[in-house]
Amino acid sequence: MWYPSSSSCAAGSTSTSSTTSSRSGRTTTAFVASSSLDPSTIIATRATTATTTTAATASRSLSCSFPVVNNHKLDGSRYNTAGRGLLLLKLFSTSNNNNSPHSTSTATATAATSTIPPNKAKPRTGLSQQLLDWALASPFWKLVLVPQARRNIVQTAEANGIAWKKSYDWLLNQPGPWNKNNKEDNDDDGSSNGSGTTMNQDEMMDATATTMLHYPSYYTKEFHAYPKGNLSWEAAIEQELASRAVGARNFPAHGAKGEDVFRSSFEEAILRLGGVVPKGGIVVDFGCGTGTSTRRLSKLFPQADKFVGMDLSPFFIAVGQRLLELAPTKEQWVTNIEKDERIELRVGNVADTNLDNESVDAVNLSLVIHEMPIDVTLKVCQEAFRILKPGGQLYISEMDFDSPAYAAQRENAMLFSLLRSTEPYLDEYADGVDQVREYLAKTFQSVKITAATGRHFALVATKGAKVSEGSSSRSSGLVEDTRFDSQGNYAVMDTHLKVWESKKE
Repeated sequence: MWYPSSSSCAAGSTSTSSTTSSRSGRTTTAFVASSSLDPSTIIATRATTATTTTAATASRSLSCSFPVVNNHKLDGSRYNTAGRGLLLLKLFSTSNNNNSPHSTSTATATAATSTIPPNKAKPRTGLSQQLLDWALASPFWKLVLVPQARRNIVQTAEANGIAWKKSYDWLLNQPGPWNKNNKEDNDDDGSSNGSGTTMNQDEMMDATATTMLHYPSYYTKEFHAYPKGNLSWEAAIEQELASRAVGARNFPAHGAKGEDVFRSSFEEAILRLGGVVPKGGIVVDFGCGTGTSTRRLSKLFPQADKFVGMDLSPFFIAVGQRLLELAPTKEQWVTNIEKDERIELRVGNVADTNLDNESVDAVNLSLVIHEMPIDVTLKVCQEAFRILKPGGQLYISEMDFDSPAYAAQRENAMLFSLLRSTEPYLDEYADGVDQVREYLAKTFQSVKITAATGRHFALVATKGAKVSEGSSSRSSGLVEDTRFDSQGNYAVMDTHLKVWESKKE
């Protein structure tokens, strides 16, 4: 689920154009890049145009229809459309003019009144943003707001019947590398010191300190109120506890089972978008943390032969591997965990996996890319494309700042600061996620995106079939976006708790 890895890359620029259309005063912008996109050079730029697209100025055609989503059942209680067909937005890239790399052929705007997305969260600029940046970086802010954010998530857990302290104490007292002087043989927990025994806590910390220079700089920042970020035992042991609390905040009516509903929402959305893994397939879970998402993938696609969870934090991988070995029940841990020989967790850089070209059937990025700079995310997407077989798929589950819920929260500087205080790249993600979707549309044969919860999206990008040695069929530049209905409403109702709430009363 959490914390992918990468190396940084330089950013250049590429020329883009945009079209806008409006309905009821709301505007939507479509992007088209004028040349092949490289993730180390892409920077999307918004062009200011009239709110009504004309055939003379359109660089993409917008075609709207009302399809049956598919035969996967929609839960009418969560969908604003109550089972009706969702608005389909198709962005068709047009051919480049060979005489000018910055021009595109004329296209017809067949639906100039589209309303996707109507509520894009606006970036903050000027003095107010400078003051907020200063406040978030101040020692006082860290002493007050960050601990409060942590207390809030713990209170949410306990208030919803999630046994945070009991589970934490149980795992802490199990034999594992987090225990000093632990000598239990265990070569598979990601923390072997090479002598056939598991590193104890001091050895692990020393090894991590020695290798800190090899981590990308973004990865060494504080995350989730942990001073050492992802590189600590406390963060690793509490990851699945915090995840349960996040689920309860998103679906408070379900209490301790909120995370199951939360994650199921993404899984159902991926299946609706055509997510499929062949029999005997291989799935790689980028930024797997302790393996929560990897374990769920193994149940979602039981026909697959192998699931590889990859994360840069040896602490997370060690805890995840130990949980698989212990296979705790819900009486011991916050959820039942079953042993599964198909699952392998390994320490690795998801921007440079060392996996073979075209060797896997699916790559998963679950709630990961909002914790990375955009240039790193683009590198990770490029790596996913490289290792996917022709016809393979990339799944992305993420926060959606086009949703009214997150757009409104970002407009409130104080409320948004509660999120941003523990998520250092949240602003960059909110402003730059369009670049990621644009890159995917230009690279993969098709990209489909839909609302998964009232403030999150799910995306499936499919790699083109192989047409000749060393190449695959070209991208159509097509994005099918069903996040909003024909009235511009987000397709799924938001059930998230208010910032100050811990439980649904």
